Amino acid sequence: MKYLILLLAVVIFSGCNNEPKPVENIEYPEDSTQTEPIIKKSVEFNQENAYLYVQSQVDFGPRVPGTKTHLECYNYLLKHFQGLADTVFVQNTTAVTFDKKTIPVKNIIAAFNPEQKKRIIICAHWDTRPFADQDTKDQDKPILGANDGASGVGIIMEIANVLRQNKIEIGVDLILFDAEDWGDNLGRVEDSYCLGSQHWGKNLHQANYKADFGILLDMVGAPNAIFGFEGYSLKNASHVISKVWDAANSAGYGQYFQNVNRGYVTDDHFYMMKHTNIPVINIIDFDASTESNFGKYWHTHDDNMDAIDKKTLKAVGQTMLNVLYNY
Repeated sequence: MKYLILLLAVVIFSGCNNEPKPVENIEYPEDSTQTEPIIKKSVEFNQENAYLYVQSQVDFGPRVPGTKTHLECYNYLLKHFQGLADTVFVQNTTAVTFDKKTIPVKNIIAAFNPEQKKRIIICAHWDTRPFADQDTKDQDKPILGANDGASGVGIIMEIANVLRQNKIEIGVDLILFDAEDWGDNLGRVEDSYCLGSQHWGKNLHQANYKADFGILLDMVGAPNAIFGFEGYSLKNASHVISKVWDAANSAGYGQYFQNVNRGYVTDDHFYMMKHTNIPVINIIDFDASTESNFGKYWHTHDDNMDAIDKKTLKAVGQTMLNVLYNY
């Protein structure tokens, strides 16, 4: 997964142009507490399907780049989207990790209505961490990543079903990034996380590709999850936060999408904005009771199906559909 940058931290990345910069004094979006219904058209999100999609990924085992289970899950995901999307792009490349290993990177981009210029991105990462560095045992073994990876992918897989069955006027790109989680959690190596999104940002799947905005789903399935305003999202895409939080509140999911600040998280959305200037927000689990501000399961072997709740999948998935079909 990624590492948290505390609110008052000063973060400097050398050699980066036009990158998002953190600010200390953050104001919430003015309309993030809107209570009037804004949903004009609604299609139903099936949380049972999403849960099964999460389970199917976990059943492969850890999806660590370069392993057999990683390739098997990739083939499974690719087949799913090829059967639903209008066009599927695949980015196959390699990357060198912070611990000097060369790994395969496989990004999947499923495009709906590819001819439309008005586009929205919904994305997640599908790989899992190769070690359980936050656990007290078996720290050298990979994690299952039920929430940290599979939850966002499961929601996106079900969104693809809905987009195939229910006509939508805008263009939608569902992106699964690889190699997000093989990073240095101590921050000793610059840009060690999010290798798949870094590649995509520098090598877009289509020439001159543009999107109106994007939404990253990361750790979006935990019981009683809380999603707060992530720092880079608020600084660079507050209007997108407003759209999403308004949609969530109007649908009755305000207990999940709360008006709280959860600090800066270096995640796929950071590199998407850095390399493309497309505004992207990060919907990511927030637990104020932990030092990391991530859930207790984070980077441990407890990140299994017990870390997944169908009600949370429903809240996030339905909010995504309401945003898409009312944009």
